[in-house]
Amino acid sequence: MMRPRQYDVALPDLTWKRAVVTGASDGIGLGIATRLAGAGAEVVMPVRNRIKGTAAIAKIREVHPQAELVLHEMDLASLASVASFGEAMRAEGAPIHYLVNNAGVMTPPQRGVTADGFELQFGTNHLGHVALTGHLLPLLKAGRARVTSQTSIAARRGAINWNDLNFEHEYDGMRAYRQSKIAVGLFGLELNRRSEVAGWGITSTIAHPGVAPTSLLAARPEVGRAKDTTEVKVIRWLSGHGMLMGTVESAQLPAVLAATTPDVGFYGPQWPGNAGGPPGKQKLWKPLSNTADADRLWTVSQELSGVALV
Repeated sequence: MMRPRQYDVALPDLTWKRAVVTGASDGIGLGIATRLAGAGAEVVMPVRNRIKGTAAIAKIREVHPQAELVLHEMDLASLASVASFGEAMRAEGAPIHYLVNNAGVMTPPQRGVTADGFELQFGTNHLGHVALTGHLLPLLKAGRARVTSQTSIAARRGAINWNDLNFEHEYDGMRAYRQSKIAVGLFGLELNRRSEVAGWGITSTIAHPGVAPTSLLAARPEVGRAKDTTEVKVIRWLSGHGMLMGTVESAQLPAVLAATTPDVGFYGPQWPGNAGGPPGKQKLWKPLSNTADADRLWTVSQELSGVALV
């Protein structure tokens, strides 16, 4: 039986650096937070579930006992919660050097909405992170930060559903998920362009984890999924046998590389199909190459989130 291959990336010394990682309470986000903390960064972990967040801190300290970790409560599906976290961070006033917009939800079987009435995936995966980036913008500028936004292999195809961004008229979970992750990618790329023009000193990259047996497709009662999907069972088997798919460990590496390498670009697994393999730079998928969509989304997202990025 084939075994999953092990890959790694070398991180620079991040001592005296401050990083914010969303979705750090489990899965890929926990791995990213662990790697950044192990390189010396103080890692701020805004989490929806404080109990899970506390358990995540314990796991990180099993590997890195001296890790500097800060837990905050934040729900990306609530713009008020994101604003409260942003206010707390600005009150502290410490520059932020790394922001990893990683958290997300995937394909709830029934259409759900955020606290503000947006379709759950678009509102959480995209608008929540837009608002977060906007609220932290003064601290990101102060830290000349690297922002890394986690898109998905689902963004290889699909489009922004401009006529019905919230899928109110005809809900399709995967179409809505694709839209949310295309939006994440377009926002990350546009952030870099806008920073260059405005002289913010921020660099922005995007990454995707490939396909790995994370919790996204597993049983998640909070999004209406009572049991594991067939897809995640197949992914687990293939991943465990070192075939086609990545592992939770390899899936965290593209974002880690994107966050810490000097080169700006799009990072993902390098095997054919980009589902697994070692991390590296790759060509933009067609939906992520539409600069007109990126420009339009930049404006619309600020209007919907009520947060200006200036």
